[in-house]
Amino acid sequence: MKRIYMYTVGERVWHWIQALVIILLIITGFEAHFSSWFKVFGFTASVYIHKVLGFLLLLNAFLGFFYHISTGLIKQFIPRPRGFFDGLFLQARYYLYGIFKGEPHPFEKTPLHKLNPLQKITYFGLLNVLLPVQVITGVLMWGSVYFPETFKIFGGLPVLAPIHTLSAYLFIAFIIVHVYMTTLGATPWTMIKAMINGYEAVSYTHLRAHETSLHLVCRLLLE
Repeated sequence: MKRIYMYTVGERVWHWIQALVIILLIITGFEAHFSSWFKVFGFTASVYIHKVLGFLLLLNAFLGFFYHISTGLIKQFIPRPRGFFDGLFLQARYYLYGIFKGEPHPFEKTPLHKLNPLQKITYFGLLNVLLPVQVITGVLMWGSVYFPETFKIFGGLPVLAPIHTLSAYLFIAFIIVHVYMTTLGATPWTMIKAMINGYEAVSYTHLRAHETSLHLVCRLLLE
């Protein structure tokens, strides 16, 4: 095990602000939808807080994007075509089988390559599809009073509200899986501590090349 500086201050601040805002958005959104039985801030306060948090989410997403672009860290979120599906297969096999057998992780985690293939495709979809859909539908519903014609063009509440709500449920599903995945480090708290202080204990196991590993996996599956 080697303790290395895995997450910069910028990454950690962006992550925790994003996490806190999304959780509060879910809570206030639930209260706005189910105020008859789910009470936290009160209906009026929840609607107002939800709007403010929505713009805060947008601002933090923009600042996070600028930070990752300017530092070059954005590269870790972009799936690379070469060997991507081979890596995806190895990672899926590890989560479904290898992790229960105590096998080493198929990819070495480094400060510049933190995400495995499954994480890359998940975050790529989350940041480039789900988050924009959530933000756009939210802004359109908020702006129904200010630009009603645009609001109507996109179908109004009968279309936008279900899409916005579905996106929220997908975010909830992601959070549940994400929190579970953070417990799969050397200890259940290793990854959470790393996102707080920046340092993570990582096991560096020298594996065979991707092609050789894939051939070995295929052989094991066929046996």
